[in-house]
Amino acid sequence: MPDSAVTQRFETLVQTGQGDPAALARAAKQGDVAAALDLAALLTRAGWVEPGTIRDVYDAAAAGWFGYDHPTADLTRGTGAALPALWPKFWEFIDDTTKMDPGGFTMRVAALGQYVEQGFDVRAGQASLAFPGVPDAVAQGWPPKFTMEELAALPEGSLGNEFHRQIVDNNFDLEVLDRDTLGLAALRPPLDYLNARALQCHDLWHLVGGYHLTALHETAISGFQLAQFGHNYSAQYLAFIIAKTAMNRPEGIPLVFEVTLTGWRHGRDTPSLLGVDWKDVWDKPAEKVRERLGVSAYSSPIPPDLIEQLAQAGMY
Repeated sequence: MPDSAVTQRFETLVQTGQGDPAALARAAKQGDVAAALDLAALLTRAGWVEPGTIRDVYDAAAAGWFGYDHPTADLTRGTGAALPALWPKFWEFIDDTTKMDPGGFTMRVAALGQYVEQGFDVRAGQASLAFPGVPDAVAQGWPPKFTMEELAALPEGSLGNEFHRQIVDNNFDLEVLDRDTLGLAALRPPLDYLNARALQCHDLWHLVGGYHLTALHETAISGFQLAQFGHNYSAQYLAFIIAKTAMNRPEGIPLVFEVTLTGWRHGRDTPSLLGVDWKDVWDKPAEKVRERLGVSAYSSPIPPDLIEQLAQAGMY
């Protein structure tokens, strides 16, 4: 269990929102672990308390990390939820160093999403609707499912065929997790649509956005998704993984912030992909689809498979 003074400070910052994310990001980049943890607390506030601060805190953090000016972000507005049910589970998971597969990690982080105060889902939906392109995408209604049959029938070299091969070659499920089993249709709008669409398109966005199927790029694409439509699970995942890194593996802070914030800026600079009619572009090569949609491939100075290389060398 982390030191009680450290956890108390973290929980207080989550509750109050006090702090300058740009300044904290600058300090974290210089190796200040305490600043990285304070910034993780402000990101946790955006994920579990005030989703309306997502753009402010991430834009400011990116400005501090990459060294450009940005207006001071006020994150103190809104509720001051104490989240007493969250913290025992949150710190237990932070302290757990057991190796787990990506799916298991995802589900465990997702389970932490239940420990929010009443009315949070309304605020999360409103926050997402403030992102460009989201209202129009949501207005299209519940997204019909893709099928492996339609993808397999597409010509070699097309986006649809490449997507099909990615699913088959990696033994993926077509929609990551089954929307019906998860009961997403019962969620309050627009969270029903947003979560179903995220599961449906996550691996497709990997292809279109140029994200590799690696640990670092999984974090990066979470930043991309968060910037595209304020995806609440992505906000919680990123906040948690940054907090866990700062607590347990501070040497990894530069990696996790770099990929998170480059993914965030990529998502902010990319036209909204949420409402794209993919069936209209299935038969075109991925590069042509990027040109048509105005998407540039994700670029980072960090090798996409660095974590896997370190693990293979016994260093991670």
